Amino acid sequence: MERHRIADLVNFIVQSVEHARAADDPFHHLVFPRVFPDDVYHEMLSRIPTAADYRPMSGRAKESILVDGTSTRVKLDLLPEHVDCLPDDQRQLWQGIGQALCATEVQQAVVRRLAPALQRRFGDTYREMPLFPVPALFRDTQGYFIPPHTDTHWKGITVQFYLPCDDQTAHVGTVFHRTLPDGRKEPATRMTFAPNSGYAFAVGDDTWHSVDMVGPEVTSRDSILLTYLVDAGWLRYVRNRGKRLGNLLQHRMTQVLRHVA
Repeated sequence: MERHRIADLVNFIVQSVEHARAADDPFHHLVFPRVFPDDVYHEMLSRIPTAADYRPMSGRAKESILVDGTSTRVKLDLLPEHVDCLPDDQRQLWQGIGQALCATEVQQAVVRRLAPALQRRFGDTYREMPLFPVPALFRDTQGYFIPPHTDTHWKGITVQFYLPCDDQTAHVGTVFHRTLPDGRKEPATRMTFAPNSGYAFAVGDDTWHSVDMVGPEVTSRDSILLTYLVDAGWLRYVRNRGKRLGNLLQHRMTQVLRHVA
């Protein structure tokens, strides 16, 4: 993607963030009715990587592994070292998308719009909190689900952009939960899995969310997760970059094993 197109894309995403709808039930979050320019979105759908380009999830995502060992959630980090093995047309597009999502201007806009929740967690200096953006393509298939949970506090902000081609699977969006007095989690609102839409929230103890089991009517549940990791202090700084290196090594190993097979 040419430099001027990336700059235009950054500006468009910033405006999408600025015009996103804010809501406080069951916790403070943003809802994006439109994230990318229409022509860019259609290009993304037409050049989305094949299943072989992704790697299985691991770590906390044990619900994504079926009894036969198959992973129902796979990912491809939109970082230069991960997308460089894609065909030329795909590589240029997704490198540009990743670069735009990591732009400082986008991060500043997200922080501005999530200020109330970020201030509650980090205090009055939340604007100076160092964050480490990691954008990644995710693909969920039949059998994937994740129960109500809050994201780890290694994360500062979670953003997800949905990538369906139509509205036929609008029901598989992320569910936000409120906590009842007895501690049970009650569904409060469901994000609509609609083309070119999404949501964002600042990670906190109250940000309970889940995904219902993906059924056979869904070919694939594609999305971009843009995670802003907290990057303050030497421990987090080293961990974030060490994890990036570890993910690269795992990605390379997955590619090698597939070629051998």
